[in-house]
Amino acid sequence: MYARRRHVYLAMMGGCIGLFVLAWGVVRLWSVPAAVAMCLVAMVIPPVAAVVANRRGPDDRWWDDPTGDPQSDEWWDELDGKKGPR
Repeated sequence: MYARRRHVYLAMMGGCIGLFVLAWGVVRLWSVPAAVAMCLVAMVIPPVAAVVANRRGPDDRWWDDPTGDPQSDEWWDELDGKKGPR
């Protein structure tokens, strides 16, 4: 899961850089407003890429990772309803 999110992030950021370079290297010669519009689209991509890269998948463990302390893990499992009390 992590590798897929990383690849999507890198593709989105590569597209962002590509839009900037294409806008000001090529498109501005024909249409400055189109180049500005391309830059505005590219400006939105990095926050969306960060959200995609940090999204938790259904199989990812996060807050329910074991801490290594058996007593604490047992207590949290009891609170989460995973195990009954002792």
